[in-house]
Amino acid sequence: MTEERETGKIKIESDVVAMIAGLAATDTEGVASMSGGITEGLAKRVSGKNVTKGVRVEVGETETAIDIRVVIKYGYKIHEVARKLQQNVKEAVESMTGLHVVEVNIHVEGVELQKEEHETEEENIRLK
Repeated sequence: MTEERETGKIKIESDVVAMIAGLAATDTEGVASMSGGITEGLAKRVSGKNVTKGVRVEVGETETAIDIRVVIKYGYKIHEVARKLQQNVKEAVESMTGLHVVEVNIHVEGVELQKEEHETEEENIRLK
């Protein structure tokens, strides 16, 4: 987004929009992790500082379109999580940037199974 006024220009870079979208996505209940896409390995987990992994944005003068790749936690209804994710990302980007979000496309690339955590808990119980 570039806006020119009497006092100067305002430009919002696509990386800023991607970061806002990524943070909103990771805060959505039912989202296990972001995914880097097929080129970085199917359902590869991303954590920490790089919240823009799995997020692709196109930013125009007044509008933006967003694609997000995620892994959903097992037991959640995928369609409900995806809808909530779309809503959260749209609201966050629009409120922080003033850009109109024309679409938020969700790509579910996997389901995170909790079996590993349960096995670890059972092992710890046996060891006590």
